[in-house]
Amino acid sequence: MARYDKYDPISGGFRAPLAAAIVSGDVGKLLAVGLDANGRVVKGSGQTGVKGVYVPTEVKNAGDTADVMTDGEVVDCTGLAAGTNYYGTAAGATSTVNTDTYLGCTVEATRLVVRAARK
Repeated sequence: MARYDKYDPISGGFRAPLAAAIVSGDVGKLLAVGLDANGRVVKGSGQTGVKGVYVPTEVKNAGDTADVMTDGEVVDCTGLAAGTNYYGTAAGATSTVNTDTYLGCTVEATRLVVRAARK
């Protein structure tokens, strides 16, 4: 189950309301997120393109606040490879394909250093 590790909520991200509920299947997953036309957090690119990552820790309702990380580290990730750049897809997944929005790179296979939209 992925979780935020090194994260400064003042300068390492932003808060915004969720556009849709977070279901139990998304809890603990690393989601690439953007904003919709109303400034609410959505999985994937939304209106703005991918702006950061969100790791929900519990089921949430639409309108609840989400902490979106743009700068920090996520640990206990699964399915990643060490020493690899990762990108956020329009669907909200992570990818190694350079045509998507840059999220960050892995130091170990389970730790993603997030520097969203920067290289």
